[in-house]
Amino acid sequence: MSLFNVISVLFYMMSMTILMVGLSLLTFNKALFLEMNLFNMNSVSISGTFLFDWMSCFFMSFVLFISGTVVLYSFSYMTQDNNANRFILIVAAFVFTMMLMITSPNLISILLGWDGLGLVSYALVIYYQNSKSSAAGMLTALSNRVGDVCFLLSISWWMSLGDYSFLPFLQWELLNNESYFVLTSILILAAMTKSAQLPFSAWLPAAMAAPTPVSALVHSSTLVTAGVYLLIRFFPLIFNSEMLEILMYLSVLTMFMAGLAAFFEYDLKKIIALSTLSQLSVMMFSLSLGYPVLAFFHLLMHALFKALLFLCAGVFIHQVGGTQDIRIMGSLSFNFPLTGSYFNMANLALCGMPFLAGFYSSDAIIESAMMSKMNSFILLLVIISTMMTAAYTFRLIYFSMLKISSFGSLNSFYDEDSNMINPMFFLGLTGIIGGAVFSWLLFPYPSLTVLPIFVKLVALICGMVGILMSVMNLNYSSKYSSFYFLKFMVASMWFLPLFSGGGMMGSFLVLGSQAQRYLDQSWLEKIGALGIWENLVLSSSFISLSQKNYLKSTILLFSVVLMLVVIYMI
Repeated sequence: MSLFNVISVLFYMMSMTILMVGLSLLTFNKALFLEMNLFNMNSVSISGTFLFDWMSCFFMSFVLFISGTVVLYSFSYMTQDNNANRFILIVAAFVFTMMLMITSPNLISILLGWDGLGLVSYALVIYYQNSKSSAAGMLTALSNRVGDVCFLLSISWWMSLGDYSFLPFLQWELLNNESYFVLTSILILAAMTKSAQLPFSAWLPAAMAAPTPVSALVHSSTLVTAGVYLLIRFFPLIFNSEMLEILMYLSVLTMFMAGLAAFFEYDLKKIIALSTLSQLSVMMFSLSLGYPVLAFFHLLMHALFKALLFLCAGVFIHQVGGTQDIRIMGSLSFNFPLTGSYFNMANLALCGMPFLAGFYSSDAIIESAMMSKMNSFILLLVIISTMMTAAYTFRLIYFSMLKISSFGSLNSFYDEDSNMINPMFFLGLTGIIGGAVFSWLLFPYPSLTVLPIFVKLVALICGMVGILMSVMNLNYSSKYSSFYFLKFMVASMWFLPLFSGGGMMGSFLVLGSQAQRYLDQSWLEKIGALGIWENLVLSSSFISLSQKNYLKSTILLFSVVLMLVVIYMI
């Protein structure tokens, strides 16, 4: 049995065990809290703590389930890689850091998992070791470092209040409004960087340079959802924050931008990545409305069908010669009937097709938005973004599944690799029944909601209008068509990658290089540690020389002392 099979079986067994524990904790409304005291520092106790409740157990179970599926899938996908075992060990380290962050109820251990995610994700993004993956990895790492700095600031501010564990403060009023505003602001900013909300959205599509199994894991249930999970955990603290209104505007703008960009994109993995960005914005929007459990439910359902989408995309890319252009991938439904069925099912779940996994969460979020107090502009952007989700999804289905490719066959297609097909079965099954099952578990007592028939049909109407929009846009391919600059701006995410890669990040790198050149390698060399060391060496050599029993040294010292005495007497 290979290392892939061993790790996948281990992940599956741990997933089922933790899921059973989570169901028991949910049934009896209990939680387990483990604490190990490490050492004390300045009257602050440094301890390792772990919190196991139904939310952390469900999330860990989903992460392990999807990780086991990805590892089993990778056995065939990475079969030509000479360092496949190293790849799978990096993935296992990534899963471990994610589990550390999920179970941590204090900021120190959360930071270990949070920073570990950024470090291991950088290693996974640059796995192919070319210029494109190197640039994408650097953009990912630098964007996430902003969130790491915010986390360090929050730890410092929290320790000034007496403790770095956030659990006591979730039930108490903080001492003053300044502490409350600073803490909530930096925590929300940290979550926005990890979940790629504006203006930190450019790194998520760029991270598609990683292998497809990594994309299936990173962009479904682990790295990108860490920010959403952080805010869900901290929601009792931030629900009165003024920053939630800013988060609502930014999340809706991110949702709108990602939908428009995906509508004009031809790269298969980037389309799925932009749909991930859009769904992350939906979770953030649900949090800003004040529904953390609903956001968590959508997080779980999104993880199922998004991982399935990436695995199906990996099969297509793997079998058509490595290309990712959907215009070349025509007629895939005839060559890959089983994989195409899984792909279409996951796309329909993404659109919120009734009775699939995505329907139960997205429909509830749209209804909650319709009943909430917000201005018409925000509500209009949410409705348009929902239409765009259906539009780019059916456009993707048309180009990849139905349209006859004008480039002909690129490779001998086959759909019989059991190591790739079998893992999709589990994700496909959970994508069909997972929404209904977990909606019954998380919302056992349905509340009576009375809505007008038009409001109730808004989600379905948005889907139908989105399909119509996709049909109208199918023939767009000319570079010299009308409004080309506007379409190019929309497709490039409002020039955000240029700003993040060559603008903001590039300016910081140039500024750091100049600071190193003019400060660290010039003035700080003389007045810093090196200069102090040189002065100490000079003074110590003079003292050692004066202490030696030489006649000329004695005469010199006597002359100096005599001169000082004469000057003093005068």
